Amino acid sequence: MQDEQLLRYSRQIFLPEVDVGGQQVLLNSRILVLGLGGLGSPVAMYLASSGVGTITLADFDDVDLSNLQRQIMHGTSDVGSPKTVSAAKRLREMNPEIELIELSEKLNEQSLRAQVKLANVVLDCTDNFTSRFLINSVCLEQKTPLVSGAAVGFSGQLAVFDFFKFSAPCYQCLYPAEGPDADHCSDTGVVGPLVGVIGSLQALEALKIILDIGQSFAAKLLLFDALDGRWHNVSIPADPDCPVCG
Repeated sequence: MQDEQLLRYSRQIFLPEVDVGGQQVLLNSRILVLGLGGLGSPVAMYLASSGVGTITLADFDDVDLSNLQRQIMHGTSDVGSPKTVSAAKRLREMNPEIELIELSEKLNEQSLRAQVKLANVVLDCTDNFTSRFLINSVCLEQKTPLVSGAAVGFSGQLAVFDFFKFSAPCYQCLYPAEGPDADHCSDTGVVGPLVGVIGSLQALEALKIILDIGQSFAAKLLLFDALDGRWHNVSIPADPDCPVCG
């Protein structure tokens, strides 16, 4: 590790759980961020600044003025640009040492499978059940850890799925019905800092998985009520009748 890297990541390296060896693990790792909006912004920014060596940025949308209230990775000058381009520009300013891979097209099952296979961890920062179910299925198939986040209104949630564990649940054990997509924030609204809270927790869980430290939220659902300031931690049981993992 070069002297500039030791200085850049010094506050992490000071931590005995990380040290120089752990930082090198981060530099050698690769993560996939699916969705570069409200959740994907803090996820990508914190993982880039932490020194994750390769980050694949996937989003087929363009930056809209209505995004800027919560999608802090993008700015006014980025309106109309692909979110992958805007995100990569911001992340390179933060940390020019890391490798960024931009995927501006909508991923089908085959292309998603190829990207998941390359990743150490997948971060689901999408906003609809159709995408979440597909991501869950592919991550289960590839045995790739999945960190899922969601936020709407003043309510947020975080879940981690470790597919290496015997009888571990998957996302569809939590939401088994493939009904209509859930509300989007464009329909119901969302308070800006909430996605920052949940996205930051997603990034933290990804770092813990890569470094193999601490206690993860695997098989648990963390719920946050921002209005009341309350956290709830609920276990997710594996569904023996789940159409994906049962």
